[in-house]
Amino acid sequence: MARTVSIGAQGFADLRERGYFFVDKSPFVRDWWKSGDAVTLICRPRRFGKTLNLSMVECFFSSRYANRGDLFEGLDVWNDGTMRAEQGQWPVVLVSFAGVKAASFDEMRADVARAIAQVRRDLWPDDSSLGALPSTMHDPVSAIDERMDDATSKAALNTICEALFRQTGRRAIVLLDEYDTPLQEAWLSGYWDQASEYMRGLFNLTFKTNAYLERGLMTGVTRVAHESIFSDLNNLNVVTSASDEYATAFGFTQTEVDESLAQYGLEESRAEVERWYDGFTFGGRDHIYNPWSITNYLAKRRLAPYWANTSANSLVSSLVRRADADFKSDFETLLQGGTVTRRVSEQIVFPTLGRSPSSAWSLLAASGYLRVVPAGDLSELTITNHETMLAFDDMVDEWFEGSETQYNGFVRALLSGDVRAMNAYLVEVALDTFSSFDVGTRPSGAQPERFYHGFVLGLLVELRGRYRVRSNRESGFGRYDVALVPTDPSRDPGIVLEFKVLDAYSGEKSLEDAVAAAHAQIDEKRYAQELVSAGVPRDRVRTYGIAFEGKRVLVG
Repeated sequence: MARTVSIGAQGFADLRERGYFFVDKSPFVRDWWKSGDAVTLICRPRRFGKTLNLSMVECFFSSRYANRGDLFEGLDVWNDGTMRAEQGQWPVVLVSFAGVKAASFDEMRADVARAIAQVRRDLWPDDSSLGALPSTMHDPVSAIDERMDDATSKAALNTICEALFRQTGRRAIVLLDEYDTPLQEAWLSGYWDQASEYMRGLFNLTFKTNAYLERGLMTGVTRVAHESIFSDLNNLNVVTSASDEYATAFGFTQTEVDESLAQYGLEESRAEVERWYDGFTFGGRDHIYNPWSITNYLAKRRLAPYWANTSANSLVSSLVRRADADFKSDFETLLQGGTVTRRVSEQIVFPTLGRSPSSAWSLLAASGYLRVVPAGDLSELTITNHETMLAFDDMVDEWFEGSETQYNGFVRALLSGDVRAMNAYLVEVALDTFSSFDVGTRPSGAQPERFYHGFVLGLLVELRGRYRVRSNRESGFGRYDVALVPTDPSRDPGIVLEFKVLDAYSGEKSLEDAVAAAHAQIDEKRYAQELVSAGVPRDRVRTYGIAFEGKRVLVG
């Protein structure tokens, strides 16, 4: 009988005690321990088993799980006699920053203090439990609470390690989950400098100048640039998605997925499961699957975007939304199943995210949204799989959330040829969303190029399967053409949209003049003929000029 698939259980001991579905990742425990690395940082996308693996490491080494070898019986690591001798022999400190999602620096410090104070309470619930410690440690440990000041909180994990050493005679293993969540939130909310300085001090005292540290293991999504927070950690082994180390320790391999599908009688769904959830590559190993999606599919027997629906990745959404027109143009290519070749880096320099396309592509790759194939000094980037494509669709939909009715209304009016309604709806869409896409300083108060590309991305999502959307930017001054090629010309018309910014230097005095210029360009460049050549009858090609002046818009 197939084991029960527990959704959301991240505690290793609970999974094993209850006999729930579990894919053996215990070789990671052995490989990490025998590497001898002082401090290890492992970066993987969210929902790739990082928390469960840290829980497994805790259960294996922590003295609180002494004589609990039963949890590992039948697993690979238990076949190693030298590893069995280490089970339950070490003081272990496990702390998670997953819940540190603060809108201000003060809130972030309070959340970090709460997370560390909980560790202290788990070890020493109250002052009466400090009896096993030397008296000199009572006050420093007692000071670790939600109200501790910055200096105390930065040194708190160091203090806890020292207290454990005084109590047990052994140095501690420190496990830190989601180390970069506070930093991502800091960038989003505008307090990066304060947060990075604070976290640099905490990491230095915990992992560098900590005489009571045996080993350190951190996990996160991104590798934050060395100079930002790790400048003092020259003992750090960083394992990214490009590294061969621990390539199969996080995520399910093709063999593990095939065995799991067979266990639950779902072998016939293999091809669709691959289309939906395959596509991740770690080091030299491809065909890696997101564990969250696979376990949900095994439990519910329904293909759905489970990974995409776990939580909105506000950092990725904000980054793409605020990107420049060139970046959005590349993004259009990706949404249409294409490939772009760009430079990516293993390190994420957060202060440059809003300015550097390379940093933006690097973040998308590290977060699992893009599949990366090295091509010399550059990389070929594609959307990872069908589930990830749906995640991007949802992201684009959210951009128009405030004007969703107007945007959908515009698309309906566009398909029906109702110019009056198109004008009414598009004016509202522009008013509601221009500022969301415009982060420039145009004299007109807006950058139509950015709005245009966000608008086209919306078309790609709204009309996928019904139209092929072709977008070609004509110049950097806001002249674009968009061709909507119907997949079924007998049902839907072909559509050409030409976007124009009112250009006084060309003699245009009004939006009407700009619309007329747009139509002249459509005729001159014979855009309609391109659609006819694609199989659309000439009498079923519609052309529209869309003119902008600041937030004023006219369709004609």
